[in-house]
Amino acid sequence: MIAKETLIIQIIVFILAPLFAGGIIRKIRAWAQGRQGPPILQVFYEAIKFLNKKPIDNPHSGIFAEISPMICVFASVLIWSIVVFEWVPFLLIPFFLALYRFSLIGFALEGGTSFGGLGSAREILLSVMAEPTLILMILVAQSHIEISLTPVGALIGLLFLGLSSISILAELSKPPFDDPRTHLELTMVHEAMLLEASGKSMGLFEIASNIKLAGLLGFLIKLAVEHSKIISYADLTPLFREAVVFPGILILALLLGVWEANSVRRKWSWVPEFMGLAFLSILILGTLVKLS
Repeated sequence: MIAKETLIIQIIVFILAPLFAGGIIRKIRAWAQGRQGPPILQVFYEAIKFLNKKPIDNPHSGIFAEISPMICVFASVLIWSIVVFEWVPFLLIPFFLALYRFSLIGFALEGGTSFGGLGSAREILLSVMAEPTLILMILVAQSHIEISLTPVGALIGLLFLGLSSISILAELSKPPFDDPRTHLELTMVHEAMLLEASGKSMGLFEIASNIKLAGLLGFLIKLAVEHSKIISYADLTPLFREAVVFPGILILALLLGVWEANSVRRKWSWVPEFMGLAFLSILILGTLVKLS
């Protein structure tokens, strides 16, 4: 039975984190480049503006143009709710990520544009590379491994979180897998798939993207807190475990903004090799920890 105080913290985190995470990334990225940047809540100001406009659909579009934005919001809300309330195992998160991606690809391909096909092909490549790593990461983290506060334990824990972050960056289409700063069609992934989106559809896609961002960052925080002996898990009250999620998401968003400002997208031929190495590294780390 969840205590009332814990439930209140969860609801607050569920509402506020998506509002701030994306805006903090844009703000920190702007500061790192010597610009003032937009307000932190500018992402949702723009989403509200889009929601008040009627979308202009491609003449060749059909059912996906109507339902894809709503499905993406639905899938992102489910991912975020799993992270915050943990009403089902984390292992279901990759399946809702696949639903999100399927809807987005369906929207991009339905218009029949060259850029939609280009972005969809790259998105599929990222999913094939990232989702097995994400599933393995969840299986390893939820197999009751515990990282102790020793030099070896700290190194293994940092390596595991670093490799896990690589999979999260791929899921979010961030550098080195994508570069949202360029807005050049020949280098974009996520943006190329949304070139045909407008009005209400674009607003829903923006909202879904920010909720998904908060969900995956919160997922990393929960894995780090609940599977570490730095502070004994038995000594952590449910209230503290939930309260640490929100500031953790904000810190990760800050770091992600600095990362975006100081990194670039790599060649696509590099992606399968790098993600394959991350998969094998997580597998080896998980095996070593379980055997130790």
